[in-house]
Order: sequence, then C-alpha cells, then structure tokens
Amino acid sequence: MLDRRTGAADDAALLKLMTWLSPAFPVGAFSYSHGLEWAIEQGDVTDRAALVDWIDALLEMGGLGSDAVLFARAHDAAEEQDDDALREVAELAAAFQPSRERRTESFGQGGAFLAAIRATAPCAAVDRLGAGWSGPVAYSVAVAVAAAGHGLPRRPALAAFLTAGVANLVSAAVRLVPLGQTDGLRAIAALEQATLRAVTRGEATALDRLSGAALRSDIASMRHETQRTRLFRT
Repeated sequence: MLDRRTGAADDAALLKLMTWLSPAFPVGAFSYSHGLEWAIEQGDVTDRAALVDWIDALLEMGGLGSDAVLFARAHDAAEEQDDDALREVAELAAAFQPSRERRTESFGQGGAFLAAIRATAPCAAVDRLGAGWSGPVAYSVAVAVAAAGHGLPRRPALAAFLTAGVANLVSAAVRLVPLGQTDGLRAIAALEQATLRAVTRGEATALDRLSGAALRSDIASMRHETQRTRLFRT
C-alpha cells in the first residue's frame, strides 16, 4: 500500500485515513473541547483572532504539539515492529496527560478508535500494540499505529491527524463563542502553516525531548472539571 520510492500512499490507503479522521468515525471527538469551553467562558477566546492564537499555542507548545511527537514516534515503532519502543511511547503518552479531563479525552478517543479499527480494518500493528501494552492508549498513539499498520506514510498521516484536531477545536468554538461558519473556515486556513510546522517538529523531535508549556490550556482543562454549565465533556 506504500510506494517506498516516493513515500506516497495509494488511493485506498488515503481513503482509509480520510474515513478514520472524519467526524463520522465513532470516536466521539465532537464531545470534547480540550479545555476550550472554560477558556471561552473566562473571556480568553472571544473572536476568531483569539481562537487562532489559542490553537497556534497548542500546536507549538501544547497538547497538539506533544501529540505530534507521540504520533511520529509511535508510527516509527509500529513500522519497524519495535515492540519495546512502541510500549515506551504508549506508556509515556499515558503519563503525559496533565489533567483528568485530558486523560478522558485522549483515552476515550484512543479506545474507541482501536475498537472501530479492530472491527473494520484490523492489522498486525494494532494486534502487536495490544499484546505489548495493556494500559490505556492515547488517541495519537492509536491512530499512528493503525496508519503504520496499513502502510500510510508518517508525514501525511500526521498532517491529517493534526488538521482533524484543529478542525474539531474550531468546530467547538463556532458553537461556543459563537463564531460564524465562515470565520471558522478562516481560522482553519490561518492555522495551516502552524499545523505544518507542528508536523515538522513532531517528526524531528526525539521521545526524550517531549515537552509542553501551554499552561493556560492545561489549567483550562482542570478548571473545566468544575465548570457549572458545560456542553462538552472536556
């Protein structure tokens, strides 16, 4: 399914990726806001410009950026069939969630994604992950392993994963701020280059250099636990 000379995936593999990361795939992504609901209620995000700044920070030094590193390293380990390395990535991804709600978000989507893949598109890489790691699986690790197992090259798979994450946060803001649909699309367009930079950083960052510094976002996910009025789970 992968042309080793060009690094390009064939059409069938790309269709799988589009299906897996579409809003229709049953991972419940629509019910999570990554703490954005609290940030909007507190007045941190009130318009499109503030939303772009918030998500840009997540891509550079927050949860989306760390997910990019975990995705890249999990993809490498699965592609190389390195069970020890894959277990290390899965364990670190489980430990790297900064709050209970972020754990719920990542593990809930990761578990739902793997269940759907096992039912509709099983592969040896997913089986190896289950055999080597019995703990909860972060969403980034789950998608990366399935992508590697189905021959999807790392870079386009990671770019699609981050784009889906950005789109989900923008969709939440469209409902919560509220923003118009056109402003939502403008926000996604404005974040394209930041997304590509996050892909490049993720691919280049070793696992032992994983870090995060989007403290306001982490606090938002903690404060959301006790937010009185909530539309989202996180």
